[in-house]
Amino acid sequence: MRVIFMGTPDFAVPTLVALVEAGHELACVYTQPPRPGGRRGKELTPSPVQHEAERRGIPVRHPVSLKGGDEQAEFAALKADIAVVAAYGLILPQAILDAPRHGCLNVHGSLLPRWRGAAPVQRAILAGDTRTGVGIMRMERGLDTGPVLLEGRTAIDGKTAGELTGELAAMGAKLMVRVLADLAAFPEMPQREDGVTYAHKIDKAEARIDWARSAAEIERQVRAFHPAPGAWFEFAGERCKVLGADIAEGSGEPGVVLDDVLTVACGAGAIRLTRLQRAGRPAMDAADLLRGWAIPAGAVLV
Repeated sequence: MRVIFMGTPDFAVPTLVALVEAGHELACVYTQPPRPGGRRGKELTPSPVQHEAERRGIPVRHPVSLKGGDEQAEFAALKADIAVVAAYGLILPQAILDAPRHGCLNVHGSLLPRWRGAAPVQRAILAGDTRTGVGIMRMERGLDTGPVLLEGRTAIDGKTAGELTGELAAMGAKLMVRVLADLAAFPEMPQREDGVTYAHKIDKAEARIDWARSAAEIERQVRAFHPAPGAWFEFAGERCKVLGADIAEGSGEPGVVLDDVLTVACGAGAIRLTRLQRAGRPAMDAADLLRGWAIPAGAVLV
């Protein structure tokens, strides 16, 4: 097929690569514009998808909006058979949805209708879901409301958001290639009307650990926000990210360190911090961190 690919972050790259390797003609790649990055944020950094597309010699466009008539005309002029979308980051107007001969298909990282929206992987972990998956969905005007053609499932099973995102990205790429190989073989199944939840965009304020919450909730918070934005606390006026944690035995006032291996009391139960990162320093195991930064039993983390 002649394909327009639309995606931006690392999650989208495996699908782009799979389409190329399956022999589809990539007419163009659409992605978010380069963002400030590099040292002190002064250099514009292209998205992972743009980097991969340019490496493969595929034309790239990164409009700030697709609402204008000129952008919509340029999109339609590509005369694509289908558009494949994976975490693109812009709402697609109806004129864009209608332009390709077979419309637009999306790789979505949840088992719809659960976790429609921007952050399905993180929200599934935070909610304590035991399983999740990825679906190939026909796009329509509503937010992730379209019918699903094919799904893959996996257990969450203690995975971090980074681990789960990588797994779902690889799974979604394979499913999309299967669907495009024979569109007629995959009937479109409307989503259920019950069980709809929304995966709202992550607010950085959510990453601060509230020790009054249960140990189970905090452990999920650590996994949901790893690698970014990183769950964190403050001690002695310094912010510290928690990159790994295990539920542990113990109880006490929330936020109080219970021993010399960084077991911390929570609102219910306790949690042992296993891997951390001080501001401006490399990540390290708790034992290594404690050799250079004393956090004794009885200290209070906030």
